[in-house]
Amino acid sequence: MIEIIKAIIFGIVEGITEWLPISSTGHLILFEKIFAFKNVSEGFWSMFEVVIQLGAILAVVVLFWNSIFPFTNKNGRGFKESGILSHLDKEITTLWFKIIVACIPAVIFVVLGLDDVCEAMFYNYFCVAIALIVFGVAFIVVENWNKGRRPVITTVAEIGYNSAIIIGLFQLLAAIVPGTSRSGATILGALLIGISRGVAAEYTFYLAIPVMLGASLLKIIKGGFGFGVMGTVTLTVGMVVAFVVSLFVIKFLLGYIRKHDFKAFGYYRIVLGVIVLLYFFISGAQAV
Repeated sequence: MIEIIKAIIFGIVEGITEWLPISSTGHLILFEKIFAFKNVSEGFWSMFEVVIQLGAILAVVVLFWNSIFPFTNKNGRGFKESGILSHLDKEITTLWFKIIVACIPAVIFVVLGLDDVCEAMFYNYFCVAIALIVFGVAFIVVENWNKGRRPVITTVAEIGYNSAIIIGLFQLLAAIVPGTSRSGATILGALLIGISRGVAAEYTFYLAIPVMLGASLLKIIKGGFGFGVMGTVTLTVGMVVAFVVSLFVIKFLLGYIRKHDFKAFGYYRIVLGVIVLLYFFISGAQAV
């Protein structure tokens, strides 16, 4: 029963931190030390991280289904007036092309095997804490710089292919250095090139679908299942909780940024980074 409670806690943490620009990795690495699963293999924890991430991304699919499902029966929205292409929504299909372009840097990164290299080098509390602090400062600096400026891009449809590839490169930072925050990096990149906060957040959600689904499926294929009944129940509970919490957090973030900037998240990241450093320093843990 205690393992189920831990799964619920981790699911809540993932559902909150995956979408707010505060780094899910930074929180999970800390909570893993405090609420670690007992008598489980390293493979189980890796799989657990994957399934709660899968639950979080499914929330995006559900919430934005009408904005991402490319097939339509509405006249005038297709590429052509008749034929197969008439059933493809032109605006949504174009959005997917831009998302694919933004994912190219990440795909190249994974194909070259650099994801495993970077995880081995940087997946430790020290690097995560430094990334939390550095990008926290970056959010504050960028928002101060951005104050009073009018965004150049105010709708998702206005995001061009050049902007998409730039955002994709910023997303790559999260893959290179854990603790950066995938959503934080992409939002920061979007703000720097003149995209409004609301559009930056929305596009970040869309961009997460192929990236997180792809990463999750890849790890599932590599790791497989075989954790027994209790292990499977624990995995399922974590995924469902992450899904439900994500539904509320995504709605909260979209409402929050209509009236506020991202500086509060920057300050929070700095505080969390310091806490992570202090916790592991006091506990005498090694950096790697």
